[in-house]
Amino acid sequence: MRPAGLALLAALLAAPALASAATKPRETPSGLPVPRYVSLKFEAVNARSGPGDDHRLLWVFHAKGLPVEVVAETDEWRRVCDPDGGLSWVHKRTTEGRRTVMRTQPGPAPIRIGPRDSVPVRAFLANRALADLDRCERGWCRVRVSRVSGWVKASDLWGADEPRTVADAHCR
Repeated sequence: MRPAGLALLAALLAAPALASAATKPRETPSGLPVPRYVSLKFEAVNARSGPGDDHRLLWVFHAKGLPVEVVAETDEWRRVCDPDGGLSWVHKRTTEGRRTVMRTQPGPAPIRIGPRDSVPVRAFLANRALADLDRCERGWCRVRVSRVSGWVKASDLWGADEPRTVADAHCR
C-alpha cells in the first residue's frame, strides 16, 4: 500500500473515535447533560445575575412548574433560559427533573385524543399555559393538564424539543 493510502486508512479508522469524542456530553457537577430541561419547583424562585446569593436579583419567577433549560451549572447553581429567552441563575434546590411544557405561541393549541391531525380535539392548551409532559414521539407530545390528557404537536410547545446547544439557544 502506498503512503497516501496508509494515511487515508489511518484517518478513516480514527474518524469514529474523533466523532464520538466531539459528541460526548460535557462533564457537569451534577453528572447530568447540559443543556437539559427541568421545571421550577416553587411558586416563587429568585433569578440572579450570577451563581450565588451575593449576586444581583434580576427578577422573581412566579410560576411553579415553569419549564426552563439548564445551559450551565455549578455545584449549587443552575444557569437557565426561560421560555421568554431570559438568562439567569437559580439555586439547584429550586428546580426538579419533572418535565413540563408551555404554549408560547399566540392562540390555543389543540389537545387531540391521538398523535394525528385527523383525530378529534379533546381540549385546547391556551397561550402561556403549562402542561406536564409524559413523552414525545414522531413530532407529537403526550401532555396532561389537570385531569385532561392528550397529544399536542411538539412544535406548538416550549420545552418539548431536544435541548439546543448553548450557541443556538434563543436566550439573551
